[in-house]
Amino acid sequence: MNKKKIHERTRAQESSNAIERMYITMRHLFNRGFYKPMGVSGETLRESLLLLRPEIYGSISEEKAELEGLLYVIDRLPEGIEECSFINLTSDEGYGNSHFKPIIPPKRRRNCYRIDDEQMNIEITRGRSEIYDILTHLTFLFVESHKISKRVLIDDKGTTTRDWIKLEKAVLSKKKLTQQEREIAITHTANILGRTFEELTNAHALFTTKTKPERLLHIVYWLGKLAIEEVINNNKRTVTFSPVLRERLGHHIHGEIWADNIKAVLNDNNLLKRPIHVISANMHSVMNSIFAPIALKTMTSKKDIFEVYEAISQKENKALRNKITQVALQRGMTYIKDTSGTNIDVQIFDTEKIDFSLTDIEVGDGFDKAEKPVIFVMDYAFGEQAYETIDELLKPIKVDGEKVHLNVESVSIMGKAGILEGGKGDIMIPSAHIFEGTADNYPFENELCKADLNNQGVDVYEGSMITVLGTSLQNKEILKFFYNSTWNVIGLEMEGAHYQKAIQAASKVRGSINPDVKVRYAYYASDNPLETGSTLASGGLGTSGVKPTYLITRKILQQIFNN
Repeated sequence: MNKKKIHERTRAQESSNAIERMYITMRHLFNRGFYKPMGVSGETLRESLLLLRPEIYGSISEEKAELEGLLYVIDRLPEGIEECSFINLTSDEGYGNSHFKPIIPPKRRRNCYRIDDEQMNIEITRGRSEIYDILTHLTFLFVESHKISKRVLIDDKGTTTRDWIKLEKAVLSKKKLTQQEREIAITHTANILGRTFEELTNAHALFTTKTKPERLLHIVYWLGKLAIEEVINNNKRTVTFSPVLRERLGHHIHGEIWADNIKAVLNDNNLLKRPIHVISANMHSVMNSIFAPIALKTMTSKKDIFEVYEAISQKENKALRNKITQVALQRGMTYIKDTSGTNIDVQIFDTEKIDFSLTDIEVGDGFDKAEKPVIFVMDYAFGEQAYETIDELLKPIKVDGEKVHLNVESVSIMGKAGILEGGKGDIMIPSAHIFEGTADNYPFENELCKADLNNQGVDVYEGSMITVLGTSLQNKEILKFFYNSTWNVIGLEMEGAHYQKAIQAASKVRGSINPDVKVRYAYYASDNPLETGSTLASGGLGTSGVKPTYLITRKILQQIFNN
């Protein structure tokens, strides 16, 4: 083994240890009830994150500010959090019935409430993975804020640079900035962040929203202002965990309510004892795959079906999506909007009410003779929440004093994942899920295989997948180690092992469902974290995600209907 190989392996091990330390620390801080991210109590988190240097956080360990990572994080935290010194993580404690208006981050479905000028409450209803996600993002945010304070503070009396004074004047101005004033403010902000004028101008456009045209300037100012307060007056920002959250976490409270609601709907519609096929996916691909040819006859007769899917996916085509939804609701689809706090909506398709001769999904000869299946589609779970929801869903239900076991014939999981070979939009077919940081592994017989999706204009890879504790913590060294190891790892995601753990428990241990239940796993690549500029922070999939999404969805449906 040459020295280079020893060095690479050591760096991967250091990174793996840093991730483990972060999770142990986060659990300790949660049990403690509070901590100060930039104080002594937050030191281990900060040091581990800086040692790790995750790809998604870019230049976190450098002097210059990280812009792509900042946008990624800010879009997953509530608007205004940069202004708050006190961040309180709570359970669902009744704020939804108060005068507080929920703030939902653009890229994460979670309810947050601005209590006053200084405090933001974030509701945790999706388990530990959500807490890890938030604390990691907050650590990044506060590290970046202290970079700003270091560059603008001249002395320990609070004297600041001219650049900071000019930025403050622009942000606190009551009037709308002219183009000239904006460019002057961007010039000063670029100096503060150690970035070029061009970089800041491009970033400014990405941060801008309709209601917040100067969003980037505002965020930089408030991050810096609170960091200065910490340095000069020792007013440390504080993260607290409510007593109710600490008491409830891990007890499947939201998952149980969610599952009970769904089983009640199945029972009310006389679907409880019918063959059930569970699909974890988004809220559009199954519905569109079945009903787009029925709702959009003219369009589908003239265009290739994948061109139709792409058109439906465009933001401006809301009317087309609404039309498909209306047809689906009239012809066998029931929509269950989540009220449990899991943020997982559900669609139930009664195939007895669907005329498949009007669709382009092939059904087998035996379909007409067999008992018609029920397709149950649940929205994406988040990390450990996958275990909570599927575990509760697969448990039997009591109806009129009788225990009724669900007749679950298959569970199919379609999701987004990071790929280690290939690029955005490629497809991964796993043969096993492995927990990050352990040798815990969940092999299974996947009903989907590479041959099912080959020759469709999309590259397909088969092998093991790592279920990571958090996608935002991976760096190149860890990813290279995964890729080059004998585990034959093709990608990483956050839910696979959790789903499989629940399915195995229900089918092999508890006997809640058929021990021969069929499983299907397939992922499409949202990013390649080994490629510079191809991490999650570099932006979304755009239309490149449309084809793999529908290729997987259609193959799942074809297998269900051709059993």
